[in-house]
Amino acid sequence: MRKLIFLSLAAAIAAILFYLSRFWFLSLWPRSGLFGLDALPPQGGLVGRWLRGTDAAPFELLLWAIGCFLVLTWSQKFYDLVTSDPDAGDDHD
Repeated sequence: MRKLIFLSLAAAIAAILFYLSRFWFLSLWPRSGLFGLDALPPQGGLVGRWLRGTDAAPFELLLWAIGCFLVLTWSQKFYDLVTSDPDAGDDHD
């Protein structure tokens, strides 16, 4: 059961990261935005929208990739922390 929960969590994180990128192509909600919020448009691409007009705009894809790497690394560390067995450590007598 725990594996199913963590697999669902990993799939949700992947979907959120995909939505933040410029590669989101699904229009799953109306133009008014998800839950009526204009900040969550159906076409995704939020990283590009946030960086528009800044000096970092040309590096949108690089910043998105670095963010994905960090989020997935922290997710793995959280998973390892939650599922680690405290009795499985090395015995140093």
